Amino acid sequence: MPYATNDDAEKNGGAEVAPRGLTDREVAERLADGRANVNTDVRTKSVPTIVREHVLTLFNGVNLFLALVVASTGQYRNLLFMLVVLANLVIGVFQEVRSKLTIDRLSILAERPVRVVRASGEAEVAASELVLDDLVRLSHGDQVPADSVILTGDVLMDESLLTGESRLVRKVAGDELLSGSFVSSGSLLARVTRVGADGFAAKINAEAKYVKPVRSEILETLRMIIRLGTSVLLPLGGALFARTLLDGATPQGAAVVGMIPQGLVLLTSTVLAIATTRLARSSVLVQQLYCIETLARVDVLCLDKTGTITTGAMEVSSLLPETPNVEDDLLRVLGLVARANEADANDTSRAIAARVPAELLAGEKIVRVVPFSSARKYSGCVLADGTCLVMGASQFVLGDAFAAHEAAVRSFDSLERVLVACEVDGFDDGGAIVGAPRVVGFVGIRDQVRDTAAWTVAYFVEQGVTLNVISGDDPATVSAIAASVGVPGAERWVDATTLDTPEKLVRAAADCHVFGRVTPQQKRELVRILQEAGHTVAMTGDGVNDVLALKRADCSVAMASGSDAARNVAEVVLVDNDFAHMPEVVAEGRRSINNLQRSASLFLVKTVFSAALAFVCVFFPPYPFLPVQMALVSAGIIGIPSFVLALEPNHDRVRGRFLANVLSRSMPASIAILGCLALTLLVGRHFVGWDFRQISTVCTMLAAVVGITLIVRISVPLSTLRKLLLCFVIAFMASGFTWAGPFFSMATPSVSMLLHFVLVACLGVFAFNHLSTAFAADLESSDGAFSRLVDRIEEREHERNHARVR
Repeated sequence: MPYATNDDAEKNGGAEVAPRGLTDREVAERLADGRANVNTDVRTKSVPTIVREHVLTLFNGVNLFLALVVASTGQYRNLLFMLVVLANLVIGVFQEVRSKLTIDRLSILAERPVRVVRASGEAEVAASELVLDDLVRLSHGDQVPADSVILTGDVLMDESLLTGESRLVRKVAGDELLSGSFVSSGSLLARVTRVGADGFAAKINAEAKYVKPVRSEILETLRMIIRLGTSVLLPLGGALFARTLLDGATPQGAAVVGMIPQGLVLLTSTVLAIATTRLARSSVLVQQLYCIETLARVDVLCLDKTGTITTGAMEVSSLLPETPNVEDDLLRVLGLVARANEADANDTSRAIAARVPAELLAGEKIVRVVPFSSARKYSGCVLADGTCLVMGASQFVLGDAFAAHEAAVRSFDSLERVLVACEVDGFDDGGAIVGAPRVVGFVGIRDQVRDTAAWTVAYFVEQGVTLNVISGDDPATVSAIAASVGVPGAERWVDATTLDTPEKLVRAAADCHVFGRVTPQQKRELVRILQEAGHTVAMTGDGVNDVLALKRADCSVAMASGSDAARNVAEVVLVDNDFAHMPEVVAEGRRSINNLQRSASLFLVKTVFSAALAFVCVFFPPYPFLPVQMALVSAGIIGIPSFVLALEPNHDRVRGRFLANVLSRSMPASIAILGCLALTLLVGRHFVGWDFRQISTVCTMLAAVVGITLIVRISVPLSTLRKLLLCFVIAFMASGFTWAGPFFSMATPSVSMLLHFVLVACLGVFAFNHLSTAFAADLESSDGAFSRLVDRIEEREHERNHARVR
């Protein structure tokens, strides 16, 4: 065996035998058998996987097919639309690879070598190189690399990343250590009992190793448009090609190109990528573009206490000296004991050391240290002049004298942990106090609440977001901390250990806002219950215990200082661990959604009228646009104005549904353009006798006029920037019809063409304005025909997405 046993002790006359480490041969055997500590965490995607996921999409496949169709005509300038497709691909890959590399760097910075004891001596190895039965030596600040059993040592362990409970846990020989926990004080020698996927943290991580579907109204709308465009593209394209076989494939190519809104996909990716770049300057890493939109729509935010409301550190919150108004003597005693134990400082000692001015300790020399013991509940020191000082839990230090000071201890706030500072006659060889303690004063220690926590909570309350605090800590303590920063309903708390049935959990989710002693599985179930109640739920966390809930939430936010698993599964990572950045993320989401809703209507105009016109032209050919002319309309009427409008500041609350808002603006323009084009086809072919080039020129001009009218409508009120934009769009389109006309295959306008254009343009603008008013009124009414149509579309899309996720 690689460690000492009772049999070994008997062979040595009952003397204690030092644990023996593994030999090189034993290590090699375990490595060969796969008993090594590998594959214990949730890893980021590889770069080839990221590239493959972005390349192999329906959107790219459809556009590649269109490119091949257009290229077969030999008119390669009509392939300009592929530049948009390539730009969208580059943006998506770049954004995700950048996030991956950042997270990988954070993980590398968090890695620390493990000191292992083997037969050949002590050495430092990577955690992944540990094998079953290895002996590891851990001390203050070290993270447990694999599930183990303590052989020697008496320590305080921080298991908050695993359980969510910030209370330190005492561990002695024979106790189990869970991977992911930290040694808060003391040192130990432990034997590894479980490695790799068998470890506690690895099992939780394994439950999170599934592909989390993106929850985004914008993305669902884009997918629906691309899917519908694809479903009509093949039959319409085939019918057009068959009908216009004698004229070549170019007009047919223009029709099908117009059905897929390449620019809208690029615009969405660009706007969200710019938002992530802005947030990166504020130390916010966005790992998934569409989560910005989701967070802006969140109506329930589940907060983890530690790391979100609190910093995870302790602070001195109050002092009560035995001699009134004389705090320096108390601070001196506290500071000296903390300095004596700085080699093995815990959170309490660090909090005290940060509070005590250095000048109070100047010239003092410590000749003996009494280290903290979880059994004694105090630590102490002896000074050069023989003064003996002690600091610790009042009941343990004062003993029978505690009753005389109980009123002082109970005067502290319920959130505070109270310690007493005393002078004593001395310490025996085992560190026990000699003589009656003389109280110097009391100090209150509590979780350090973030300075910005109250302001951040107030922001979300003002925005109508319901806040729930979910923690592994004592619920009464969590409730008090939540109340101190202004969480509404913080007094309605529940101990999750009492929620032993699904029915109780459902009732608690509806009635309570603070949940204490929550298991990882219960956190996930709480998020699920809230989602099934119709809420959009965001979750914050930093530990392994939060991973399941982070994966389940509509949007998840992790702290960079937390576990690798939490960082890897979260959509948003707060690199500087400051929850106060969340309002910035919400503001960016609002700007993106509100502006995209306005700009998307421009893109859908082309998609809708292209599909409808293609259907008409199956019976009355030819299709009146060339791909290069569609490129002119796409750039001048759609691309340029949409990008300008989409990047404007906009912090209005998100109102309504994305699809309904977009269609209510785009449908009137699509109908007006389709009417203008149908009238032009009828007049130009059967009454005036225009050739194809003349018809396509007039149709392009009419589409431009109605499109500019739509830009005006969605730009109201007209700011200086929007006025300049309108002037630029008009000049850009005019140049495309005049000096750049030959490139875009435009015909020189005749008198009949100009008269027809003016008359039909006026009719088109009139129809657009009246239809826009009617659609807006219908949208305001939940019983309107248009509203009911959108409801049915969204219900079917939701059911389809739900079935796909399952």
